Amino acid sequence: MTVRQVLILLLLWMWLPHPCCTEMLFRRTPDLRPKSFVGRELGSNGKALHRQKRGWMWNQFFLLEEYTGSDYQYVGKLHSDQDKGDGSLKYILSGDGAGTLFIIDEKTGDIHATRRIDREEKAFYTLRAQAINRRTLRPVEPESEFVIKIHDINDNEPTFPEEIYTASVPEMSVVGTSVVQVTATDADDPSYGNSARIIYSILQGQPYFSVEPETGIIRTALPNMNRENREQYQVVIQAKDMGGQMGGLSGTTTVNITLTDVNDNPPRFPQNTIHLRIPESSPVGTAIGSVKATDADTGKNAEVEYRIIDGDGTDMFDIMTQKDTQEGIITVRKPLDYETRRLYTLKVEAENTHVDPRFYYLGPFKDTTIVKISVEDVDEPPVFSRSSYLFEVHEDIELGTIIGTVMARDPDSASSPIRFSLDRHTDLDRIFNIHSGNGSIYTSKPLDREISQWHNLSVIAAEINNPKDTTRVPVFVRILDVNDNAPQFAVFYDTFVCENARAGQLIQTISAVDKDDPLGGQKFFFSLAAVNPNFTVQDNEDNTARILTRRNGFSRHEISTYLLPVVISDNDYPIQSSTGTLTIRVCACDSRGNMQSCNAEALLLPAGLSTGALIIFTSLKRQRKKEPLILSKEDIRDNIVSYNDEGGGEEDTQAFDIGTLRNPAAIEDKKLRRDIIPETLFVPRRTPSAPDNTDVRDFINQRLKEHDTDPSAPPYDSLATYAYEGNDSIAESLSSLESGTTEGDQNYDYLREWGPRFNKLAEMYGGGESDKDTS
Repeated sequence: MTVRQVLILLLLWMWLPHPCCTEMLFRRTPDLRPKSFVGRELGSNGKALHRQKRGWMWNQFFLLEEYTGSDYQYVGKLHSDQDKGDGSLKYILSGDGAGTLFIIDEKTGDIHATRRIDREEKAFYTLRAQAINRRTLRPVEPESEFVIKIHDINDNEPTFPEEIYTASVPEMSVVGTSVVQVTATDADDPSYGNSARIIYSILQGQPYFSVEPETGIIRTALPNMNRENREQYQVVIQAKDMGGQMGGLSGTTTVNITLTDVNDNPPRFPQNTIHLRIPESSPVGTAIGSVKATDADTGKNAEVEYRIIDGDGTDMFDIMTQKDTQEGIITVRKPLDYETRRLYTLKVEAENTHVDPRFYYLGPFKDTTIVKISVEDVDEPPVFSRSSYLFEVHEDIELGTIIGTVMARDPDSASSPIRFSLDRHTDLDRIFNIHSGNGSIYTSKPLDREISQWHNLSVIAAEINNPKDTTRVPVFVRILDVNDNAPQFAVFYDTFVCENARAGQLIQTISAVDKDDPLGGQKFFFSLAAVNPNFTVQDNEDNTARILTRRNGFSRHEISTYLLPVVISDNDYPIQSSTGTLTIRVCACDSRGNMQSCNAEALLLPAGLSTGALIIFTSLKRQRKKEPLILSKEDIRDNIVSYNDEGGGEEDTQAFDIGTLRNPAAIEDKKLRRDIIPETLFVPRRTPSAPDNTDVRDFINQRLKEHDTDPSAPPYDSLATYAYEGNDSIAESLSSLESGTTEGDQNYDYLREWGPRFNKLAEMYGGGESDKDTS
């Protein structure tokens, strides 16, 4: 008989009812019944009354889960001591599942389960039973509560919450290092038998890992497992119930275990010697090449720091660690020269930056290699003897004088000849030139410090054999000052002398300027070109001088203006001097010396204005205009003059010719406008003739736009500007334009105040009414 058959027979035996057991479970259990006589009651006659014992009480029934029979599963039987077997009693069932899951035979009290019950869904059911008299429906037994408890069978296998677990453990861990714990659960009743007792075992993953049977903790089983040899492991764990015994149910899960890295491998250079090449023209900072040491570790355990520890090029090269690639980049530290040295040797070391003390015994965690760097020859441009040149030269040197020489050489071993030239963008005026063979710079035009004190040149040196290979150098030329400019008046002086001036009176303080810039500073001397009886100059010895009068009183009627030549000399070598002339006007002043008038009144004196001119002037003032051009004295801005010219009609052949619009070539070159006299004649611009079908309005707008944007076209608009001389003149305005601003006649009585010479004019224009009538 096989094990499977034995199990089937065992289950059938457990499901069949056994009379001995049934009688034991469902007979009355006096020990469990509540006692009816735990207390006494006194009657009316004082005698104790005794309560009768109940013959009806059940605590619980037991029922196996997962019944597979075709009939209803028998649970148990309810029975009352009052039941005589004549069918007079009726049994009633209520509570969990009563009438649906559990039914009762109301005559016999037998209870059956109508379907298969799963303990994992509900472990017990609470019901209430009662026996009543079928005829009177009165209870013969009190209602009693009982429990139907479902007995468990091993029908659930252990399960893991995860199908696949992921775990990690450091490589090189000691045996027994905990990796991860897995836990399975069993839905069976842990308090009944061994259905929920789980034992763990390893089905796959040996001999590298083991599992504790009771806890499910996975541990390492081999020492010094190396990640570099194998990184991933898959372990299958089994959980089996029934304490792992035969017949128990089981479940499995998979655990993927990764060995994490530790720094147990030093860096290693793949080559003992590395060869690199670089052109000698490479600038400082140029990357020559890279070196890399391999490390079997990962992450920070593989980080390497590079350094140059020895060699004959430690001062010529640098090395830096590139973090993202873990390479050592060798760069140029100083300029290279093939003609000086052609080969350099470096000893480069690579060392781990994060070393684990537990693995010092596997070290040292560093390695070295030899790097040989070959410098390649390059056709280099010429090299000047200096990075810049400064030449100083006096401004009075002769043309062709050499001001300085620049020198350059070919650094290559071939030593090609050099040709020099000037960058003409730095010498647009071509003041300088350079000898192409020896680099001598000389002047080709006169120098003038007062025009330009500095000249910044750029000299180009190129190999004759390779003209494209050039080098530039800045040349600064400073022009030194020579005393070649005479001092002059600092400003224009408007000088006057009062008619009532006295001898020795200060009328003007003068100063001078000089374009030269002597080292000792400016020093000027002032004197008169000749002895002057009216004025003298007094040097203040501070580069200023005072103009003083030499006599008392001046008269405008005799001399209105004096010219005073003043000699100004400097103190440098050679001495330069100039003569400046002061124009001194004679003016009328008040007692305090304030000027009142200089030449304005002189225009009204007989010597300055003839009688005939005054008559004409007065006649113009008497003329009356309908519309004054200047509306008020306050309006001194530009005024527009309007010309109401209607034209001469058809007979006016010179007024306008529309043919001119269509054929601008027909315009006479020297035909001037009739309304104004232009100061400058400009050559008219020739514009293409318009086609015959061109609209006149479009043609005029086009010509108007052209003339508006023409910078040579004079402003021929009819806009006249009149300068109003102001209100402060004693004679007031002499213009006749304002004569008609008032409707009344002018008052000429002031002519009588001008003296006897103006009496005739006063008689002619002072009559008033008679003049008005005749006018």
